Parts: sequence; structure tokens; C-alpha cells
Amino acid sequence: MTDLIFDVHAPLAPANGKTVLLSSGLGGAAGFWKPQLEALLQAGYRAIAYDQRGTGRSPRALPQPYSIAHMAADVLEILDATQTERCHFAGHALGGLVGLQLALDAPQRVASLVLVNAWASPNVHSARCFAARLALLDACGVQAYVEAQPIFLYPADWAEAHHEQVQAEVAHAAAHFPGEANMRARIAALQAFDVEEHLGAIAAPVLLMAAADDVLVPWTRSQRLQQRLPHAELDVVPHGGHAHSVTGPQAFNARLLQFLDRQ
Repeated sequence: MTDLIFDVHAPLAPANGKTVLLSSGLGGAAGFWKPQLEALLQAGYRAIAYDQRGTGRSPRALPQPYSIAHMAADVLEILDATQTERCHFAGHALGGLVGLQLALDAPQRVASLVLVNAWASPNVHSARCFAARLALLDACGVQAYVEAQPIFLYPADWAEAHHEQVQAEVAHAAAHFPGEANMRARIAALQAFDVEEHLGAIAAPVLLMAAADDVLVPWTRSQRLQQRLPHAELDVVPHGGHAHSVTGPQAFNARLLQFLDRQ
């Protein structure tokens, strides 16, 4: 059993009996993966998306100190609750960190990993971005914090062209802000994450997906992962930003399914 809120999306005509578990980034919301759901279902995959502990529909206080290992344990609870023996795991940013930890802690539960703009150890650029975001939260409050969020997620041209969508996301983020304590705990967890020395132990096939114009996480962090993971391939798009699964879903979904269908 688990107290986390999750959604199971099953295709009308299951084609392969395979499950993809979708883990979001810092926002933690299952809804982040909406652009991928139809493509996964049409391809015959069962998809599970969840609101991470302390966010969205799972608004729990977080243990202190909080870690990515706690988040990986939550995924195991969901797999057990849905009677999923093994899954393909897709994680965006922080969600990718959860996937790496899961593959180390319970390798028998992971058929493959798709890591989107993820990393295995801290880097100074992302640390600067998170420090600026926390300073904004301190000085100006929640509204200013969420207003700045699209700057880190989307390319400027896409954000301008999709202004109404972006504004709706900002309003939703403000209305469902997980609380300062939870946000700080989640950022501290991702900043402390470092499994670089253990990457060689991950035997699962891995697809690394990154955008060259990501302003939050350098695409070279995915390149570094490729160099250290035993069975990894790297896909880098030139444009799309940190959330290129949202800004360019058709190309993203095609590449995702190409990889999953080979497993």
C-alpha cells in the first residue's frame, strides 16, 4: 500500500504488456507527462504517473533530512501497489535522479531508464540557478518564485508564442505550491545527490535525452552520464529547453517510443 496519489493509464487494446512509470521533475506533478500519454497508450503501453510526496495531490510533510533515496522508495511502493513487477522508468530532471537511484537500489524492478535532462552529481551552474530561485522565494515570496519558473523551463520564443498556456501553468503552480519547507527539502535532496561513482553498476539500457538550449541543466551533464553508464545512448535536440518533452512533444515521443520498442 501507498499513501501517494497515482494514475494508471491503460490502453484499450494492450499490445505488449509493458509498463512505463513516469516521474516528474521538481514540480512533482503527474500532469507534466500529459503530452506523452496518448502516444504511449496508442503504442500499447500501460503508463503510471504520480504526484510525488509533498507535492500536488500528495501534500505530505517530508522527512528530514530528505533524499532522492526516499523518492526511489516511494516508486517501489507504487510499483507494489499496482502489481508492477518491472517497469520502464522515464524521469525528467529530478525524476531522472530518482530513476538512477531506483536502478541502484532495486535493479530487478527496472527494465530500462529514460533520463531527460538529468545528472548524476552536482554542477556549479545548476547550483547557481537554484540559489537564485531560493533567494527569490525568500525576498519576494511564492508568486515571484512561480513567475520565474517558465524562464528555467522553456525557450523564450516558445514561452512567448504559448503565453496563455504559460500563464495558466503559473497560476496553477501558485495555487498548488507545496509549501516553502517542502520545496526547500526537495531542492536540498537534488543538490545533495551524487551517484557518479556507482554508475558502472547500472546494467539497464538507458536513453539520455537532453536539449542543447536548456538553461537550468547543461546538456553536457547527459553527455557525462553517457560516458559513465555501461549501456547508454544520447539524444540531444538543439532547441526545446529544459522541458523539451512539452515544447516539442512529437519528436520527443517518437524518440521515446523508438527506444522503448527495442527493449
